[in-house]
Amino acid sequence: MGFRLPGVIAKQILRWSYTSIDVPKGFLAIYIGSETPKKRFVVPISYLNQPLFQDLLSKAEEEFGYEHPMGGLTIPCTEGTFIDVISSLSTS
Repeated sequence: MGFRLPGVIAKQILRWSYTSIDVPKGFLAIYIGSETPKKRFVVPISYLNQPLFQDLLSKAEEEFGYEHPMGGLTIPCTEGTFIDVISSLSTS
């Protein structure tokens, strides 16, 4: 793949996303994408207050309202866009 994630948090997010069914305390599982299958990521709850992440949440509200097809929070963006956002949040 052609991207690199700076920061320990971004690496942990990707590791938890692919290897863990349980969500650690203080984290939230979300699904990324508009089509199936969706990718699952686990992010710190503190990201919910960040303006970049709130932009993604606004897109989710516009597309899904409060009924998310996966039963959990689904954000309709590409995986690349999402990784860019979490990478910038983990370095701030």
